Amino acid sequence: MSDNKYWQSFGELKGSEELAKKIENEFQEDLPFEDRNNKGWLDATAPRRDFLKYLGFSTAAAAIAAGCKTPVRKAIPFANKPADIVPGVSKYYATTYVQDGDVLPILAKVRDGRPIKIEGNNECTYTGGGTSARAQASVLDLYDTNRLTHPKRKVGDKFEEVPTFEQLDKMIGDAGITNPVLLTSTITSVTTKEIIAKYPGLKHVQYDADSFSGMLMANEATFGKRAIPSYNLAKAKIIVSLGADFLGTWLSPVEFARQYSQTRKLKDGASEMSRHLQFESFMSMTGANADERFTHRPSESGAVASALLAAISGNAATTALSDKVKAGITKAAAELIANKGAAVVVSGSNDVNVQTVVNAINNAIGAYGSTIDWSTTLNYRQGVDKDLSDLIDQMNAGQVGAIMIYGANPSYNYYAADKFNAALAKVKTKISFNEYLSNFIIKMEW
Repeated sequence: MSDNKYWQSFGELKGSEELAKKIENEFQEDLPFEDRNNKGWLDATAPRRDFLKYLGFSTAAAAIAAGCKTPVRKAIPFANKPADIVPGVSKYYATTYVQDGDVLPILAKVRDGRPIKIEGNNECTYTGGGTSARAQASVLDLYDTNRLTHPKRKVGDKFEEVPTFEQLDKMIGDAGITNPVLLTSTITSVTTKEIIAKYPGLKHVQYDADSFSGMLMANEATFGKRAIPSYNLAKAKIIVSLGADFLGTWLSPVEFARQYSQTRKLKDGASEMSRHLQFESFMSMTGANADERFTHRPSESGAVASALLAAISGNAATTALSDKVKAGITKAAAELIANKGAAVVVSGSNDVNVQTVVNAINNAIGAYGSTIDWSTTLNYRQGVDKDLSDLIDQMNAGQVGAIMIYGANPSYNYYAADKFNAALAKVKTKISFNEYLSNFIIKMEW
């Protein structure tokens, strides 16, 4: 039996006192069955009579309630509406979904001023009108009643509402902030970064719960660029993935799924499809679509990448892998060599050493300039794990006077959340721009 717990409402998730009282008083009165000889209702002298009496009463009450007139609700006409709005007719607005480093161009379907549906933007060339499950569900956030409507200040164990943002700004200014740090998730907006850059005394740290720090550092060591290049799977005749779920979660799955599908169908007179080999330690959406799938232990990810590089270089693998995985590596190396310039290897590892080996493989098979393009970079994940680790050390050392947290929640999703929370407690001024009053992050406390 599953041990998962499912909540039926936000109140149950938050554990609100109001919901607890409602549940406790769900049945406020006991059924008024009485007996005459104190033997219990079933042994009473006239249980049938009492049963019919109360049954008749409940039936009569239901009949009376059904006969009551329902209050009339009058519909007020949309008299002072904007000139370009027609009641009942939907309009579509091009916008962008941005969350935790993910960026997607979308269309928002709006009816009578209310967004009701999210769809992909067909005018976008790299997504082709595709969208993700997270983007589809994002419209529900606009109707979440648990969103904060006013800023709050933590006093003791309780939160007090601050009436206006002007008063909040004054409180923060009077706090005497020194050595401020801005902690955010990946910011892809150029204008936002320009605003941050206008304050040279403000230290900016980017943190991603789904980190690609290993790839960033490996690319900086190999190419001198702390960035991630763009990939074009539509140009690849052979794709080898080392644990990268590029159809589900890896980097830009909406874009990759569109590219991947172009060479996986026999159309327009094509006589062959691209080949896809997957090496992974657990089932993924990408692995389920692979032509051949080879499984290994999670601890063997680096050994698989090293063995593949050795096989491409003409050397025998010396690592202790299973015979099936070794046979898969031999097959993958042969196909990569046979399709030089039209092949690509991707890895989902966050280890700098593994990503460095993958860079060497892609260089050997001529992927750069064809299936991998450095002229256009992917800016979805810019956070470096070491930056957050250094920030924790600085907070522990008392070198951070104020921290502002925007779009990030390491108190909840950082692997060492207890260390982060302990360091955060040593910072005098803490400001969060979160939309919800969460239990996992300290709010606006000074």
